[in-house]
Amino acid sequence: MKVCLTWFAVIWMMAVQAQEGAPTLRIASPAKTPAMVSTPKQFITGVTCKECAVTINDEPVKVYKTGTFARELKLTPGTSTFRIKVTAGKKSVERSVTFEYSVPLPPQPVDKPGIASLQVFPEGNLILQPGDPVYLEVKAYPGSIVMVDGTLLYELPTGAGASVPGIYKGVYVVSENDSIPRKLTVTLTTKNGEVYTKTTPHTIATMSYYGSDALRTTTRLAHLKYGWGEDRLGGAKIGYVDSLIPMKILGKAGRDYKVQLSPTRSAYIESDYVELLPRGYTLPPVLTTKMTISGDSTHDYLKMALQRRLPYESRQLVAPAAIEIDLYGAVNNTNWITQLASAKEVERVEYAQPADEVFRITIYLKHAQHWGYSVYYEGNTLVVKVKQQPASLYLKDLVIAVDAGHGGSNTGAQGLTGVIEKNVVLDISLKLKAALEREGAKVIMTRTREQFVENRQRILFYRDSTPDILLSIHLNSAVDPINAGGTMMFYRYPGFRMLNEVLYRRMQELGLRPGGITGSFNFMLNSPTEYPNALVEALFLSNLEEEALVVDEEFRIRMAEQLVAGLKDYLEQCRAQQP
Repeated sequence: MKVCLTWFAVIWMMAVQAQEGAPTLRIASPAKTPAMVSTPKQFITGVTCKECAVTINDEPVKVYKTGTFARELKLTPGTSTFRIKVTAGKKSVERSVTFEYSVPLPPQPVDKPGIASLQVFPEGNLILQPGDPVYLEVKAYPGSIVMVDGTLLYELPTGAGASVPGIYKGVYVVSENDSIPRKLTVTLTTKNGEVYTKTTPHTIATMSYYGSDALRTTTRLAHLKYGWGEDRLGGAKIGYVDSLIPMKILGKAGRDYKVQLSPTRSAYIESDYVELLPRGYTLPPVLTTKMTISGDSTHDYLKMALQRRLPYESRQLVAPAAIEIDLYGAVNNTNWITQLASAKEVERVEYAQPADEVFRITIYLKHAQHWGYSVYYEGNTLVVKVKQQPASLYLKDLVIAVDAGHGGSNTGAQGLTGVIEKNVVLDISLKLKAALEREGAKVIMTRTREQFVENRQRILFYRDSTPDILLSIHLNSAVDPINAGGTMMFYRYPGFRMLNEVLYRRMQELGLRPGGITGSFNFMLNSPTEYPNALVEALFLSNLEEEALVVDEEFRIRMAEQLVAGLKDYLEQCRAQQP
């Protein structure tokens, strides 16, 4: 908030100076001069008085109604100086900025005996099984012999996986002798017999005979991942699983345990979401039993009793609409399915055993549109809770969740004028709430004021509140203040694509650029399967033209109205698809 107030104070002072006839200029980028850069594409951005004229090296530059301006540069190697001139009437002010552009050198080989760097995959401290591979890549003095604890690494020919001489790759195979955690030692021997060593940054070890070989999930937010990879969205998720589900440990990479789902399928799970079980905790295959499908006024339920809780993976299918669940560690012993007349959304259920200890349940739905589902356990009984299509497909009879992104210390993006994403999206969300309530909808929100709400709290709140639809409102940002822009929609599951498509069309009617629709998006608020959801990246706050739009209250009102119109379109399409 202090930063936000400081920026607005600067803008206010500039406005006062402009009223007094003095031109104003604040250069935002480059942040300092000379600017040392390694790419030719750069930008000069700044803020001036709204009525001022700006030139850069005597070429006019557009000034937006907020007083912001930007110029894209294509630098040549060396020193480039740009003169920025701001004029108001007969008065002017000038500043100069300088860029020092150095073309990055191509990769260089190691020019003296030694080991420059080494990488290990997977990363982090590793707990593995005998026979598991550890992949190494070493950059070292060319033409040498490089080994890792007795295993030879091979120098790759230039162009065949190596950009320069001296790139060595190989595989260390874990053995039973690796029982005590230790760092691997890489040894380089030159042609002259000189020896150099370097150890790996992390340790490896086999699973201890006395250590735990099983774990159990401890929270409803536990999720399985495909691998140990991480990015700003947290790595690729298979999906959430319930608490108290035991799984066999195969190893550990960093903070992620590798667990066995079936004889041919493994996954990873973060250590924060599990507890270790005593050594000797056995997990034999579990026989499936009969299934029962019933319903109440809002949901259908598939139930199947098991001997213990099993891990699972679920998927949405479309055309025809269905929910597919793979139950791991299960062996088919199901001989009948009882479907009661109280079930209103489930059309039929089929099952199969596509692989050893993989039991697949396919739930076919009566309506083309997915309205959500959840998978959990009641004791040791598997439950698939399928949301029925609402009895009324009109806003006045629905619960809409409006999630204002960011908040508190999580400020989000910031525009050149100093406007901050968390404040703008809260205002848009409150306007959207008011517009929906005028239509008769019930609206729930995680925050209606300036405050921090952690994403995990948001997920649990919406799971327990069971809205009919969720919209999470955000603003985008990029380094490029001119070319990067547009409205965008993000979803994860194919059954929720239609919602994103209709909202996207309506947002483009505001005159915003088409930024596209992104599926399989791994954002936390897109992860729940319980309700259709859309992440709305309304526009780019970093784009000067779009920032000038969103600081206008009338435009934010129109944005809220377009989102309401998109929801109406969505419901109309759902009504048209009814069997």
